[in-house]
Amino acid sequence: MRIDQHRAHLIRATVDGSPRWGVVEDGRVYKLNGTPFDAWERGTEMGPLSNLPLLAPTVPTKIVCIGRNYPAHAAEHGGEVPPEPLLFLKPPSSVIGPDVPIVLPPQSEQVEHEAELAVVIGRRCRDVTPQEAWNYVLGVTCGNDVTARDLQRRDGQWTRAKGFDTFCPLGPWLVIGLSEADVADLEVVCCVNGELRQCGRTSEMAFSPVQLIAYAAGIMTLEPGDVIMTGTPAGVGPLAVGDMVEVEVESIGSLRNPVID
Repeated sequence: MRIDQHRAHLIRATVDGSPRWGVVEDGRVYKLNGTPFDAWERGTEMGPLSNLPLLAPTVPTKIVCIGRNYPAHAAEHGGEVPPEPLLFLKPPSSVIGPDVPIVLPPQSEQVEHEAELAVVIGRRCRDVTPQEAWNYVLGVTCGNDVTARDLQRRDGQWTRAKGFDTFCPLGPWLVIGLSEADVADLEVVCCVNGELRQCGRTSEMAFSPVQLIAYAAGIMTLEPGDVIMTGTPAGVGPLAVGDMVEVEVESIGSLRNPVID
């Protein structure tokens, strides 16, 4: 059964000790014959979604992040939206999947959550216009741009503050088959221990996802699986040992991670 032209939820999970791609239907997971980046078909059943340990739904060569893309978030840190997208990178080693703990590093005393819509690139992308950009998107997922805020302020650049292992939770799955319009006005929420911390809408972005893709692709080649983190709404706040942080993007899913030291 070939369904790669339609909306679907794709997961990566550990099966028999190895990572496997699957497609979710009615709470069951079916093997994905092929890869999400080429033609694929639904294969045999792998089991119920609840029984599979999920991995991050992409293996990026890089994570391109956007700072100050929501005016209210820029304002809460005493800044303004820049005239062009403000780019920074997180290393692939920072990526974790659902339910994997965020580890608070000993170098920081102020680690914070940042709930985001994450866009995953589907094919090699370089020098595209905003009008073309969505043609290079495979799908979207939930992301958390975990940040050591004290180190960010101290260092004056953001590599250390954003780059610790476990500082880029992604998941729970990759929703494919969406249009640019489908993600234009989605609610982005973060709760910690069930308490609402962040609540914004993608329509509040200063630079839209297609503008961000085109801007980034004018600087660097985006490879299949690469991630664009589109910025975070206002309300970022601290995480502590024992917390459960949940990022939810409307119509996409919910990403939960505990916090440990």
